[in-house]
Amino acid sequence: MSKAKAGASSTGVLPKAGGKIDYLALLMEGRALIALIVIIIIFSLLSDNYLTLSNLLVMTRHVALNAILAIGMLMVILNGGIDLSVGSTVGLSGVVAGVLLQGMGIPALDIILYPAVWVVIVCSLVIGTLVGYINGILITKFRVAPFVATLGMLYVARGAALLITDGRTFPKLQGSEELGNTGFNVIGHGAPLGIPMAVWVMLVLAAVAAFVLSKTSFGRWLYASGGNERAAELSGVPVKKVQVRVYMIAGFCAAIAGLIISSELTSAAPQTGESYELNAIAAVVMGGAALSGGRGNIRGTLIGAFVIGFLADGLVLVGVSSYWQMVIKGGVIVLAVALDQLQQRLKTNKAMSKRSTPATPTPPKPEEPAVASVAAS
Repeated sequence: MSKAKAGASSTGVLPKAGGKIDYLALLMEGRALIALIVIIIIFSLLSDNYLTLSNLLVMTRHVALNAILAIGMLMVILNGGIDLSVGSTVGLSGVVAGVLLQGMGIPALDIILYPAVWVVIVCSLVIGTLVGYINGILITKFRVAPFVATLGMLYVARGAALLITDGRTFPKLQGSEELGNTGFNVIGHGAPLGIPMAVWVMLVLAAVAAFVLSKTSFGRWLYASGGNERAAELSGVPVKKVQVRVYMIAGFCAAIAGLIISSELTSAAPQTGESYELNAIAAVVMGGAALSGGRGNIRGTLIGAFVIGFLADGLVLVGVSSYWQMVIKGGVIVLAVALDQLQQRLKTNKAMSKRSTPATPTPPKPEEPAVASVAAS
């Protein structure tokens, strides 16, 4: 294979006949990055504060929260599923952290326990992963459709958070030095090298997820089971285990986001995370992942998260009302899905046209005239 062909196939852009680049396919492939550039240009012209360093750090921190959720959502969507419970898991994990930091009473022993911050973090992550595990079991063991199973867990997790708090907010989660549970605010307010902690967490999770998807057998199993579950199962892929694990990963990522938000606000509210699942799905779809499964990557998901985040913060900065923000966000999601479907149709039509085009027969070589032998006289 020539270098030109290898480069085209790796980017998903097919060259035209004669080695010319298909600019329409190239445009469709990079639509998320183009949208991000257009958003930055438009809002930088509308507001002088949009591209300031302080505002960029704030926007990037907001993007990081959605990107963390989107990384877990990408795993689920690659498997051909959907997880509507991640927003409620964000709220539940934050509430668990709030309960533990403010003291967990044990009436039977007449004592109140104040766990260390690392114990609080571990417990919250376990709760989030457990929600994902329940989703996976409902889908694999009880054959409940992913949409229905995760929709049910959305209400269960949100209801559990409301029951734990009785609908109240837990304030002042910075802890106390006398109780030995300080340090929780570092998760949300720490900024090593001037970069918010949430951004560092996003980068680490993205690097780990990219490695898993591209270099491990689990990543290969995930793409295979999402592309064709039955064929993957016949090939020996543990499809059910993969399904359970991706929902556990989504729950784990949601718990991380919940911890960061609670730390930033130094409070935990059961309503935290409402509609966050929609932003995560939007970021994944905007990044080029197929809702049918088997196609998508971390790079596109991160770009999609930046598109959604920079768009939302830009609309707030220029004073667009919250109602119109919802309309615009919804329109962007619909447009992203429509463009994805258009891209797939273009690829399918191109592949069919190549198969239907008959090969040009090679003309036969003209026969050489016979050379008459002349006898020597």
